[in-house]
Amino acid sequence: MVTGHGLDAPDSGLRAFIEAAFPTVWALETLLRLHREPERSWTPEALVADLRASGPLVEDCLAILERAGLIAQLDGRWRYQPASTTLGELVDRLALTYAERPFSVTGVITKKGSGALQGFADSFRLGGWKS
Repeated sequence: MVTGHGLDAPDSGLRAFIEAAFPTVWALETLLRLHREPERSWTPEALVADLRASGPLVEDCLAILERAGLIAQLDGRWRYQPASTTLGELVDRLALTYAERPFSVTGVITKKGSGALQGFADSFRLGGWKS
């Protein structure tokens, strides 16, 4: 499939997974970091340093990924641990797609939040926010 940017978009199953599991590109990056070393357990502080992110951001991403059944915590350390084989296969496909076409994956994430922002911007352009 070709998008408006001329990039191959993820197939519909992978697209639905991305839309449902990743509210931000940070959540995606956090998961992919854990996925690259599935045997390693990470402290939040180690992830903050590795991702060059803030503590609250990493904590939010970890909570999101845990709710999605993609990671697990034991004794304050986090690791990649999908709750099912199907989730594991989706993450493997996602990692390959992201490595080959990162903009097509991040575009799925960023596009879903653009409607509200565009409406807000349009209201200024159209004078809707004037008192």
